[in-house]
Amino acid sequence: MKQNIELVKNLLIKNTDGVTLSEISRSLNISRNTAAIALAELKGAQLIRIRPVGIAKLNYWRGK
Repeated sequence: MKQNIELVKNLLIKNTDGVTLSEISRSLNISRNTAAIALAELKGAQLIRIRPVGIAKLNYWRGK
C-alpha cells in the first residue's frame, strides 16, 4: 500500500495542473479503488488539496 501512495505522490508532484482519479489510475496502471485509497491517505495527512471542476475533482500536491 505504501508503494501505491508513493507512486501517487510522485505523479501529483510532477503534474502541477492537477490530476483526476481516472488519470491517476490510468497513468499508474492501478485500479480506481487503489488510487482512491491512496488519495484518501494523502488527504488525511493534509498533503494534497482537491478542487472540484464540474463533476471531476482535480488533485494537487500540497506537500511539505
